[in-house]
Amino acid sequence: MIPKKVFFTKGVGRSTEKLQSFELALRDASIAKYNIVDVSSILPPSCKILSKEQGVVELKDGQILFCVLSRNETKEPNRLIASSIGCAVPADEATYGYLSEHKSFGETAEVAGDYAEDLAATMLASTLGIKFDPGMDWDERLQEYKMSGKIVKTRSITQSAIGDKDGLWTTVIAAAVFIMEEEETIKSDLEKTKQIKLTNPDPNQKEDINHKSNK
Repeated sequence: MIPKKVFFTKGVGRSTEKLQSFELALRDASIAKYNIVDVSSILPPSCKILSKEQGVVELKDGQILFCVLSRNETKEPNRLIASSIGCAVPADEATYGYLSEHKSFGETAEVAGDYAEDLAATMLASTLGIKFDPGMDWDERLQEYKMSGKIVKTRSITQSAIGDKDGLWTTVIAAAVFIMEEEETIKSDLEKTKQIKLTNPDPNQKEDINHKSNK
C-alpha cells in the first residue's frame, strides 16, 4: 500500500478542553472527518504533491487517513507555539524523499518552518551521499543541496499561535496527508482474486462440466 498523492495542511484550535482544542485544530485543517493514523517520515517515490483544495475533495468521510502529523499545545497565556512539517523531494523520481515533524515553543512560524525544512533536506542529503558542512547556515546548505542536482525541491508548512490570554487550551497542527489510489487498490484486489481462481479452480464447477459431457 503505497500513497500516490500527498497534500499539506495546518490548523489551530482553542477550547477549555485539551482534546476539543485538538479537534478544532483538525477542523481548521479540514481533516477532522477522518480516522487519522500517524505515520513516519518517508515521501514515496513519484508521490504527487497536491494543493489542500485538490486533496480534500478526494477524501471520504470516515476513511482511514495516513498522515505525518506535528502537534503542539499550551494552556499558558501568551506563550508562542508552533508545529511544522518539512519536505524534501529528490530529483530522481524513482527515489524516496523525506518528511520531517517539528514542534517548538518561542519560535516564529518562519523559524520553525526553516528548521523543519532543513531537517527534511538534511536527512535526504545524507541518504543520497551529498557532502555538506553541518555548521553552515541553512540557506547556504540549501544552495549546496540544489547544486548537487540530487535534490529538486524543499518546502515546509507551519502553524503558529499565541496561548489564549484567558488560559484556554491552544493547539496547533501541521500535517502531510497521504492519499491512496482507491481504484488502483480495487483493481489490484480483483486481479489477485482472478489469479487465485485460475490457480485453484472450483472443484464443484469441474465436476458439473464432466457430468454434462457424460450426458
